[in-house]
Amino acid sequence: MIINNVRIYQPYSHYHSDDIYHVRFEKGKIEEIRKGKTDEIGEHIIEANERTIAPSFIDSHMHLLRYGLLKKELDLRHVDSWEMMKEEVAEFHSEMEEHDWISGKGFDDAKFDDIASYLTAKDLDQIHLNKKIFFLHQDGHECVVNDKVLDLLKEEENFKLEPDDFKETDDHGNWNGRFKDTAVHYIKRHFLDRTVEDAKLAIEKAIPHLLQFGITTVHTDDLNFIGSYDRLWRAYRELEEEGKLPITVFLHHYIFNEEDLKRFIKEVDKRTGQGSTKVKVGAIKIFLDGTQRLHTAAMRFPYHDKPQTYGNCIYTQQQLNEMLQIAGSENMQVAMHAIGDRAVEQALEALEQNEAKTNQLNHRIVHAQTLGPDLIEKLERVKPYIETQPSFLLKEWNKKEKWAGKELAPYCDAFGTMQRRNIPFTLSSDCPIGELNPFETIFAAVNRTDKHHQPEGGWMPKEKLSLDESYYAFTTTPVELELTNDRKGKIEKGFPADFVLLSHHPHEVDAKELRHIEVIETWIDGKRVY
Repeated sequence: MIINNVRIYQPYSHYHSDDIYHVRFEKGKIEEIRKGKTDEIGEHIIEANERTIAPSFIDSHMHLLRYGLLKKELDLRHVDSWEMMKEEVAEFHSEMEEHDWISGKGFDDAKFDDIASYLTAKDLDQIHLNKKIFFLHQDGHECVVNDKVLDLLKEEENFKLEPDDFKETDDHGNWNGRFKDTAVHYIKRHFLDRTVEDAKLAIEKAIPHLLQFGITTVHTDDLNFIGSYDRLWRAYRELEEEGKLPITVFLHHYIFNEEDLKRFIKEVDKRTGQGSTKVKVGAIKIFLDGTQRLHTAAMRFPYHDKPQTYGNCIYTQQQLNEMLQIAGSENMQVAMHAIGDRAVEQALEALEQNEAKTNQLNHRIVHAQTLGPDLIEKLERVKPYIETQPSFLLKEWNKKEKWAGKELAPYCDAFGTMQRRNIPFTLSSDCPIGELNPFETIFAAVNRTDKHHQPEGGWMPKEKLSLDESYYAFTTTPVELELTNDRKGKIEKGFPADFVLLSHHPHEVDAKELRHIEVIETWIDGKRVY
């Protein structure tokens, strides 16, 4: 097979946007890249009409099953009022009648102008369906439930162990139905009886959306939406065996505590990077703190807009150290959610232990949205991989200083500093919380504005990335997290024929227009899949 009359884009490469090539691939690998058009004719020639091929994307942090469930369950992301939300639930109820729970995902009641305050259990009780109701906020860190769920939770001793700061209360000190962070994850365990078939259907619905945007490998944190790593693994493996899984997936395992980690190690005989051709073990996922929007991300200084609040570290340093020691001894990579600088500091202390094997296992810190000069120096020395989500800036750039304060704002989402200081990092979506389209993320990393190009010149412009730096972090750097020794992420001889055909050569597109580049085709192992 030959793609003819094509231009090539690859970060930091010798390919010039004016040059025309033909690319030959056989048995799923790139065999030859030659300048000029081929003289061959036949059905094996694909005419590219001077479009551009580029490496396909590797999304190192997302929630694929959750995204797929949005395609088949109650999706509330488009809802902009309480009345509209009630109408959506009523319309969807017929599809949920056989279930004990009604669950919806993606609401954002900060946009609702027909209710005086954020939703609570009392509001949900207006939905008279005699069922337990659970609605997950758009960012995945907050939920609201009705009184039926509150009655259930009050009987559970383990739920009482969740931090009080993650449980909102009314004026009388009683839970009001809104919960945050690990308390949300605990509640989700009550309706995690989804079957292998449920998961397969959701994943199948999600895959075309990935291929539409040129994403061919994902590292996904799905466990919270099925409750069983065995069922999750079987769902993906069955799809692979049925020929319905064109992408490669790395499956993370979320843990609450050391006992969960030990149970995983005992029950799963594979370690990070091991598995089948398409389905492999990812990292152990550990939440160290919450989110800045809810003031639960752990900060070393109080929140600028809530000066009595520092956020929450979920574990003691000793607890985290011991989990990293166990993971290191078992050759399991760890991905730690840490948004606040105090959580990043805690992660780094655990990673500095020799037993953690950070330099061998390429452990990850997810988000690291707030840093400081001392943390940047330590990151440069310890070198964990930082998984960034620049698309969050599209909506949050004007909130950063409000949360972190003027002094810390220059160290928020410090992508440029990471690049200059040789701190390894990836770009990723955190879909469905962030934007799935990689070019939206690249646009945000390069411009540091919203979609309307505000603020002019970009927020904290010294932290902008170049186009090549951004694309490399979304295609090549993530390979280093996979611990498979595979060669991928480049348009080079001997590499897998995983690539995208683009509407425009990225070097010929103005920075402000990068988000409008379209994926025309997606190829995996030399086969066109979109």
